[in-house]
Amino acid sequence: MTINFANIQNPIIEMHDFELKWRFTEEKYDILPASNLDQIKPLSYEAADFLHQYIRSTELHADEPFKKSLFQKVEHMYILEGNEKEVKNWLYQRGIPVDKNVLVSWSKEVGVMVPWKILIEHFDSFYYAGSDDLTVLDESSAWALLFAHWDTIFFGTKENLKRTKNPVSQEDF
Repeated sequence: MTINFANIQNPIIEMHDFELKWRFTEEKYDILPASNLDQIKPLSYEAADFLHQYIRSTELHADEPFKKSLFQKVEHMYILEGNEKEVKNWLYQRGIPVDKNVLVSWSKEVGVMVPWKILIEHFDSFYYAGSDDLTVLDESSAWALLFAHWDTIFFGTKENLKRTKNPVSQEDF
């Protein structure tokens, strides 16, 4: 089967087989509630590779943080000790619907599909400062997010991206 955005959710693997499951299931790191953990869908190797190849083929990160011609607007937020609430609020304010499934890529072998709200709530389990470069996007190509290993999050958007009024409030984070 050829993987594309229409069927990327089909070839998922079980969480117990996911190479980064420890980030979400071990006390030493973080233990997510079962209701949140169930919504994280690890991608198969083929699906993770498709996502990685898409990022490479679009040259998404050709310039830091994004290829200059892809987005009209790039915003950023610093991740500092103790500013988790501010980071969550900033992510929430990007206007992505909280129930929207987004794709997260760590590498050509590792990726997940997860609702935006779960990514916001547990961003510090998905992203480890100093080691991860984490790309987040959806099939629209209207926006992309980069958690850069130097403790900065970048959000690139096309000019016409409409900010969605989310049905939950920021206080939910």
